[in-house]
Amino acid sequence: MKCTELWAEGEYRWLAFADDPAKPENVIDTNQLVVVGSQGCMLIDPGGVEVFPAMVAAVTQEVPVDTIRHLFLSHQDPDVSSALPLWRQVCREDLTTHVSWMWTGFVSHFDREARFHAIPDEGCDIQVSPEVWLKVLPAHYLHSPGNFSIYDPKAKVLFSGDIGAALVPRERRSGIYVEDFASHIQYMEAFHRRWMGSAAARDKWIAMVRRLDVDILAPQHGLLFRGADVGRFLDWLGELPLAGGLDSFDQATARLG
Repeated sequence: MKCTELWAEGEYRWLAFADDPAKPENVIDTNQLVVVGSQGCMLIDPGGVEVFPAMVAAVTQEVPVDTIRHLFLSHQDPDVSSALPLWRQVCREDLTTHVSWMWTGFVSHFDREARFHAIPDEGCDIQVSPEVWLKVLPAHYLHSPGNFSIYDPKAKVLFSGDIGAALVPRERRSGIYVEDFASHIQYMEAFHRRWMGSAAARDKWIAMVRRLDVDILAPQHGLLFRGADVGRFLDWLGELPLAGGLDSFDQATARLG
């Protein structure tokens, strides 16, 4: 599991863990982020059980595991949350898991003993350390109905979850950032057309994000956007037809005769 420092100011850092060369081919790539403060850390979308061994080994090279006070789950998918009980075994007893109120009962199927903070629909602010305050922002229906992005106004990093996700072949990855936006579209277009179910939610999310000062937009899968590519992505997403697959209802109805 490779670690890349996205931003740093003293002890305050954003780290991205991604591109595990030992990952089985049938397990989708995921990006796990860690926000490091002087008195605590947050692990963002900690990943599934398959990536846990590589992830915990990589994280402990950067920060002591007992400094991780918070886990943030953007939504309920197993590639986000199924390693929760494993992280609780190695982290401190007062570890808090932040997730939408919609999913606390569902994620409890992975770990019924977890200590949850149920995030309200409008989001909230989370203090990770005295100097680290993060803004949790709604991203509902993109794709999950209880879904959040998380923004750091000081580091100017926006973790967008599945928004911006791309399925990039390993041989096409030369780093962690998008280097050619036009050629990158092929790796994210089909995903967004099918998985993003609401144009109205998309438009509201884009309008909200355009009010932020974002240097890096970090999705949970694929490469990260930085600089002008953040705006390019928002422009592209805003014009994309969503909710692909609805024609299957017509096809099924026709089969009924």
